[in-house]
Amino acid sequence: MGIPERYRAVAAEVAAACADAGRDPGEVRLVAVSKTVGAEGVGEALSAGARDFGENRPDQIVPKAAAYPQATWHFIGNIQSRRIPDIVASSALIHSLCDLRHGERISDAAARLGKVQDVLVEVNVSGEPSKSGVAPTDAPALVRALCALPHVRVRGLMTMAPRGDAGADRASFEGLARLADEIRPTLDPRDAEAFDELSMGMSEDWREAVSAGATIVRIGRAIFSDEFEETPA
Repeated sequence: MGIPERYRAVAAEVAAACADAGRDPGEVRLVAVSKTVGAEGVGEALSAGARDFGENRPDQIVPKAAAYPQATWHFIGNIQSRRIPDIVASSALIHSLCDLRHGERISDAAARLGKVQDVLVEVNVSGEPSKSGVAPTDAPALVRALCALPHVRVRGLMTMAPRGDAGADRASFEGLARLADEIRPTLDPRDAEAFDELSMGMSEDWREAVSAGATIVRIGRAIFSDEFEETPA
């Protein structure tokens, strides 16, 4: 299968998983992580109905967002301070914010562009040293501090689960959902209303994420790589 066929197949699988979990498929957004393909691959996915794309490097999101402004672009990689203006200029949603200083610079960059930047706070639910993200115990204070910035809107939380362990994956996703439920009532009503996104689940573990309440799944290899071999559910 090519990229269009794989995208349509993944989208159908996500919709079916939502139905199995008793959820409306419209509640879960499929972000096609296009970091392994060029602009042509993005165009192929667009032709199949993709509208949301994720990139983890400024050098990739900037030209692709310029080439396809009709798409919604998500920045999902580590944030480098010097590239924040480029990230803000190209991104509808930044998934990987875990540093207040970066949040302040994002707010400043957004102000210069006359926009309010939507962000997610990345949380290291599993506690793995190799993973980025704020500790769950520190997440509530960071969310509240970011909500106070004039050109930042905190839309929710993001996490990455341990690889190769479905039980640990599910525990991480359920932990993120519980944390969001704990944080939301502590926010001002306007901030609480906006705090409605859970970005969790990738090509190997998105089904567990959907069952745990994900509103965004980030799927790359299952769409863009013909070498991806799906792990049996």
